[in-house]
Amino acid sequence: MTPDQPRHRIESVDPTDSRYDQHFLALLGVAADARATDILKSHADDLTQLRDLGKARAAARSLRTLTSVHVYGGSAYHHDSTLLAPLEELAEVLAEEQFEDGLWDQGGAHSPPDTAFSVVDLALARGLLDQDAHPSTERLRSTVGRILRAAGPGLATGGVHTANHRWLVCAALARIHSQWPDPSYVRRIDAWLAEGIDQLPGGEYSERSPNYAAAVTNPVLLTIARLHGREDLYANVRANLTAGLYLVEPNGEVESVHSRRQDQTALRHLPEFWLQYRELAIRDGDGRFAAVAALLGERGTAQAFGETPAGDRLAEVLDRPALARRLPELAPLPTDFEHHDDNCRLVRVRHGRNTATVFGGTDLPEVRAISSGLSTNPTFFRMRRGAAILDSLRLAPRFFSLGHFRAEGLERDGDGWRLSAEVRGAYHQPLPPGHRRQDGGYALTDDGRFWSAMDFPHREREYRTLRTEILFREVPGFGWDLTCSQTGADVPFALELCFRPGGELTGDGLERVSDTTYQLVHGEAVYTVGEDRIIFGPGNGKGGRQPPVVDPGERYAWLGGSLTPDGIRVLITGRTQTTYRLTLR
Repeated sequence: MTPDQPRHRIESVDPTDSRYDQHFLALLGVAADARATDILKSHADDLTQLRDLGKARAAARSLRTLTSVHVYGGSAYHHDSTLLAPLEELAEVLAEEQFEDGLWDQGGAHSPPDTAFSVVDLALARGLLDQDAHPSTERLRSTVGRILRAAGPGLATGGVHTANHRWLVCAALARIHSQWPDPSYVRRIDAWLAEGIDQLPGGEYSERSPNYAAAVTNPVLLTIARLHGREDLYANVRANLTAGLYLVEPNGEVESVHSRRQDQTALRHLPEFWLQYRELAIRDGDGRFAAVAALLGERGTAQAFGETPAGDRLAEVLDRPALARRLPELAPLPTDFEHHDDNCRLVRVRHGRNTATVFGGTDLPEVRAISSGLSTNPTFFRMRRGAAILDSLRLAPRFFSLGHFRAEGLERDGDGWRLSAEVRGAYHQPLPPGHRRQDGGYALTDDGRFWSAMDFPHREREYRTLRTEILFREVPGFGWDLTCSQTGADVPFALELCFRPGGELTGDGLERVSDTTYQLVHGEAVYTVGEDRIIFGPGNGKGGRQPPVVDPGERYAWLGGSLTPDGIRVLITGRTQTTYRLTLR
């Protein structure tokens, strides 16, 4: 076997084969052709990004997608010679921009994990090209093979940043090894896998991120299971997809408020999981997973796909032809439930088109920090009544500039749920004589909200405290009663409701604060979208002692940061040491 002869072979997908789901293949084929047309018009931008910024990922993905339509017999671009020049140019520039160690930058200097993203795509494309074996792609296959062989050693010795990067690098090495075997690749894969998969008992991975589960962890674990013989990893993906059944909104969005990554404040969409549900449905005969895959197929390409266009998926199906087989018998999806994931301190409630989320699982109470990789979103409740969406409910007391309420726990309370937290702010006493310095040169230390050369740890403190408890109870007709009790310090607070843009807000007690912000002073208000609506209130007065101001906390204010969510905001203000009851109907 020569270096240019990969040993891993794949079955061809014949679009006329009766074993395959013709509707599914037709949908992906049309989407891939449309995507290829777009790439042919814009691939020069990928090359510019690659040459000027060292970003290889978009170029590698474009190469993969163009390859898929070139080799697929059901594509309008099948063996179309107009694809060859763009494909060869993409490959040649990827090779030119590769460092001597086989890596690219893509946001990090000589980055193994970022390189692994591109290697996964390029190795998949190389496998398809080799299986197709069309004479016109001989030079292209040689160039891509040279890139992959050059990248292998760097991936087998380099490090990573995040939890999911470990499995990504394993998948990249498994793909290279399947074509050009090297025992060092196997050793590296096994070393990473020996750390154990970072999965919580409820099915979420440690990053608790639907984005990274869908785009990285699940796909690469499936690749490792298949190419590296680790069939036990199917169980990890199965558990994550099962957990995901309870996170899906009726419109295909996926709850992400509990994430520890960037998507904790961003929308994610179920189609990112499409092929994973399909693969496990076919492998396991799971009717629920099949129902998800079928639903996404019925919705077609008009739905929001998130990060990955539908047309980019054809390559994965050609790589794993079993994905194109017919789905097993469908089973009903859960649409009426109360689901509690204790590991994420997350409760999900759904009754048909109506859903709610109670969240008390930010990392702030444990680590006392706000940083990348931590769950910090202060949203603790969300609610949907059909198309009327309350995207965020937050509470911000103006107490020592410590910022929003973030629960220290979520617990069952009778037929409801309770969030609670206690925060303290300190006034500092004089240093004891043994720690005083005549030169005033004290250590720079952390007070808990700011730093100062005050040697805080050696001072006695005089504390002020604020304890908050919020009780959630569902009422018939999918309404909610929230009872908010705050005891201790007497300070202003603002309860912030933020509704999804696109609806109409009405109520006699509403007073405008800014272009998108109102204060509910008295009575109830209504947020309406079409025939759906959320009625909420009551207002709780106004005045100088309860201003319509949301204090994000000194951690944000010092850097000029903002926690203001997008949408239509309504503030209900008051003073602590009282109990306020919010009704949502």
